[in-house]
Amino acid sequence: NATARFLAAKGATVVASSRSADDLAALAADIDCETLPCDVEDQAAAAEMAAAALPIHALVNNAGTTTQESFLDSKLDSMQQILAVNTLAPYTIAQIVARDMVARGEGGAIVNVSSIAAKIGFADHTAYCASKSALDGITRVMAIELGPHGIRVNSVNPAITLTPMAVKAWSDPAKSDPVKARIPLGRFIEPEEIAATIAYLLSDDSSMTTGQSLVIDGGMLIS
Repeated sequence: NATARFLAAKGATVVASSRSADDLAALAADIDCETLPCDVEDQAAAAEMAAAALPIHALVNNAGTTTQESFLDSKLDSMQQILAVNTLAPYTIAQIVARDMVARGEGGAIVNVSSIAAKIGFADHTAYCASKSALDGITRVMAIELGPHGIRVNSVNPAITLTPMAVKAWSDPAKSDPVKARIPLGRFIEPEEIAATIAYLLSDDSSMTTGQSLVIDGGMLIS
């Protein structure tokens, strides 16, 4: 929602999708946008939604899910569900959008929302780390193949971002303070900061930036 609101404020015509009708209704009440309800775990539904949204000039793949299971206790069903949402849905949607971009010959920009979990391992997040690492790999190949068509493809790789879910998950100082201590800037990320980075990667200000996985972590990975 923060990204949709940020891009709308910058003058973009927003088409938003979510499996939550309530979230879409709240967004539509706040900004002028088209909404397309969809559970992207269903690849056929994701493809249908992407086709309905065409033409698209700038795509943000921001759906994501996770569960916490140790590697030894992780279930194949969990792996398949997380890969479906975090990896296969961006692949499916971006393929449909990119084919249309190529056919129109106008170029474009795509941002896949990944995670620092693509760069390092987190206990109890086997499927999540795998899904985001795969998404970064897809991003690089897309950038190579789509670059000649004037289409730039990048990912953003945030650390802990204070979405409503994360606020609840990290509200206990006993849990959050040790992590903040590893971040040179000393705090977690605000959703608007990710939105601003996405907007930059979609804009002509980043006209020579493609194939990158841009880590946004306040310096966490260097500490």
